[in-house]
Amino acid sequence: MAKTRPGSSSSSSSAKRDLDSYTIRGTNKVVRVGDSVLMRSSENEKAPYVARVETIEADAKGNVKVRVRWYYRPEESIGGRRQFHGIKELFLSDHYDTQSAHTIEDKCIVHTFKNYTKLEDVGLEDYFCRFEYKAATGGFTPDRVAVYVLHPSSLLII
Repeated sequence: MAKTRPGSSSSSSSAKRDLDSYTIRGTNKVVRVGDSVLMRSSENEKAPYVARVETIEADAKGNVKVRVRWYYRPEESIGGRRQFHGIKELFLSDHYDTQSAHTIEDKCIVHTFKNYTKLEDVGLEDYFCRFEYKAATGGFTPDRVAVYVLHPSSLLII
């Protein structure tokens, strides 16, 4: 599975029907529209891609496809990773794509930054998002963010 370039489409039109859910192959985990998922990369050594499921549909042959909205990791963005980006930070992009549901490896949770900072235990499945990213231009919304340095004895605002 590979992300297609923003603006290109990998879907074709034929008799399709919308599905309420999809069970990840080899598991009992059910994916629904709105869920965040980890999708297999075509490069084995690369971390899975993260996406939000927008639609789930089956074609006349029973092949299940998901239309997803990609999250980008900071290092995948035009500006690259910056010092203030968190290790588990993602950017919700305007890049949509259609992929085989068989490329879904697992579910994950993408929290708001505020909710992520309240987690007592951050699991492997936990990520956070505080920016939207325009894949074609490299623009962000919001275009600035307050950066806080947390110190054990005080909160410093930089």
